[in-house]
Amino acid sequence: MARPRLTFAYIVEPPEYQIFACTLLASLRKCWGPDVAAVGYCPAHRFDELHPAVHKAHAMMGAEVRPMVTEGMWDTEYPHGNKIIAAMQPRDSDFSAFVDSDVLFLEPNDPANLCRDGHVSCSMAASMTWADQDIWDPIWGAFGLPVPDERMHLMRRSPDPVVPYFSAGLVVFPENAEGGAQRFPDVWYDSARTVDRIETLDNRRPYLDQMTLPVSIRRAGLDWNVLPEEQHYIMGGRIRGEPLPDDRTIHTVHYRHNGVLKESGLLKTARGILHEQTGVSYVRRLTEGNLRKTG
Repeated sequence: MARPRLTFAYIVEPPEYQIFACTLLASLRKCWGPDVAAVGYCPAHRFDELHPAVHKAHAMMGAEVRPMVTEGMWDTEYPHGNKIIAAMQPRDSDFSAFVDSDVLFLEPNDPANLCRDGHVSCSMAASMTWADQDIWDPIWGAFGLPVPDERMHLMRRSPDPVVPYFSAGLVVFPENAEGGAQRFPDVWYDSARTVDRIETLDNRRPYLDQMTLPVSIRRAGLDWNVLPEEQHYIMGGRIRGEPLPDDRTIHTVHYRHNGVLKESGLLKTARGILHEQTGVSYVRRLTEGNLRKTG
């Protein structure tokens, strides 16, 4: 493969996320084709626990699983922070997109829809029920920065516009920092470590990645490019069980768990995509035969 414009990075971790990751990868290949790169990351201390079918599926679909060191990266163990660690890993492409493993691509797409020079692309979060808006003062203040004046509506529960607050389920960023600046994911990690140590700040975990995303974008000398809902359609919550909108093209859904996919009628679609790309509807069948529906 020639040097790709875009690399997708995601978590591959047993037991559940290694299986989700294979379905994600199958949908990526179906909708994005062979010209984008894909790398799954597994915590190094769990790499030997990966099911052999996961490695086989990645090889079949032109991707790889790489170990990453996660132990000791936070003051105390913080598995939810693995997405930031994965984003930090080196890749040889113009842009990288960290995407949660419980995401499914549904329609053909193009890097031009996600990649924008000088910007980090992400969607507004679905909701923010875990904190009031005064939480932003200590977060931005920790870096000597004012809270932005800009206000936006959240994707779901947002009667009033709020301080920019983005989902970390799909985050697209330039790989090459300009003018001696740090790479965005390195700034994101530094911001998260700093905010994690503000003991008076409630709900730092598990929201640390999202609460530090906006300030990290600005600290990296970048701006945010807010993706439309069609590029990162967050399912569940108040719209759980509802079908996808039929008046627009939804390119990507963030489903969170298979129950949401089943209720929306997309579980069969997901398994069909996996079968199309690998020849099996359940990942583990690649190495365990066709007798058991496990995974």
